[in-house]
Amino acid sequence: MKTSVIAVDGYASTGKSTLSKRLADVLGFTYIDTGFMYRAVSYFALKNGFLKEEYIQEDALKEALHKTSFSWSKDIPSKLMLFNGRPYGDELRTLEVSSWVSKIAGLGFVRDHLVHQQRILSQLGGVVMDGRDIGTVVFPEADFKFFLVADAEVRATRRFDELKAKGEKVVYQDILKNVIDRDHQDSTRLISPLKKAEDALEIDTTNVSVETVLEQMFSTINSKS
Repeated sequence: MKTSVIAVDGYASTGKSTLSKRLADVLGFTYIDTGFMYRAVSYFALKNGFLKEEYIQEDALKEALHKTSFSWSKDIPSKLMLFNGRPYGDELRTLEVSSWVSKIAGLGFVRDHLVHQQRILSQLGGVVMDGRDIGTVVFPEADFKFFLVADAEVRATRRFDELKAKGEKVVYQDILKNVIDRDHQDSTRLISPLKKAEDALEIDTTNVSVETVLEQMFSTINSKS
């Protein structure tokens, strides 16, 4: 297959990460989780005191951001992405971090920095990259583009179940509000808003299994390869 970039965009909790990982595994491509990158920066900003209630200390974050970097782990076969040389896990998936991600992603200097990093990371060859603006901004010439949607209530339930399984004390209504708020922030921000690329295939994952969606994606890829 000559394909080098597959873009998977869509709303929060539509299954982008799960589907992109599976897609990359089968194709032998590298999976690049841009959501991890924005969450890592949000977590970094929180831990360094750059976020105070609704206020972001943009100048301080901008200065510190230039000293950060993303890379691939050399000793782990799965090409684990590292931020400032170390891996991150559940600490990036908390509701607190989620409440800041869309705001952080709306900052032009953050997007410029991360888009540059994403293009560097993608130089490994075939990649499956998921996010909000992959097919419209990061790689508008991607070989294949998918755009995932799903009902807000279903997405909130998925997120609620995920956090509960990790032992977090969460309230469904708080999760639902976060999902709806992020949808609005992602879709209305001035810089790189979430939107479907004109040539992307839209897939509704509301009541569809992962396997069924994967079949649809592979069918599209194979029919055009």
